[in-house]
Amino acid sequence: MDARFLGIAELVEVPSVAVVVDVMRAFTVAAWAFGRGAEKIVLAESLDEALALKARHPEWVALKDGPPAPGFDTVNSPGLLRSVDLGGRTVVQKTTAGTVGALAVKEASLVLCAGFVVAEATARLLRTRGCDSVTFVVTGEDGQADEDLACARYIARRAAGAGTDAAEFLRRAGESRAAAELAEGVREGAHPDDVALCLELDRFPFAMVATLEDSLMVLRPEPSAAA
Repeated sequence: MDARFLGIAELVEVPSVAVVVDVMRAFTVAAWAFGRGAEKIVLAESLDEALALKARHPEWVALKDGPPAPGFDTVNSPGLLRSVDLGGRTVVQKTTAGTVGALAVKEASLVLCAGFVVAEATARLLRTRGCDSVTFVVTGEDGQADEDLACARYIARRAAGAGTDAAEFLRRAGESRAAAELAEGVREGAHPDDVALCLELDRFPFAMVATLEDSLMVLRPEPSAAA
């Protein structure tokens, strides 16, 4: 498999297949939302769009990065979201990097959103669909975030069928700047368990596929077939 690893700003053309990686915390949160019963996640372009969607659909659950804010139901934290019942609900998500990366490749024929919690399911879907060329969008730190690069490279190896030990990739992610900032309370809207939850390998058995639906980028879980 031909794998490329690019930051959002490096996307000069639309890839055929894109895997958008945001470990800490957008797509860990998305996976937890589905784990808590959410039907779908709408990826918002901006905070204003998220609030507008919430205003039109009061029953939807809106979340954002940072501290709680008027109009939003919760924040982008897996530790906080894991106790929320989202059965059958639609979630609107706007984050600093993850949602931006997914929207940057919205014209791709296949868009997957990923973190360690759905790594194997994501790799398996790439294998099942016979994806020969995959662009991994490394969303954090202008494409240099250690946690996102580590996860992207791990998924790429697993998608290529390599028997890969996850330990070194998880170690890199655990020693990343994002992990330190979360652990030290630098980032607002966090829970003490967030780093551990973001590093929980293959916590969920589904991949997450984003598609355009009526001009909105919508993320849904797709169960992974057995290897």
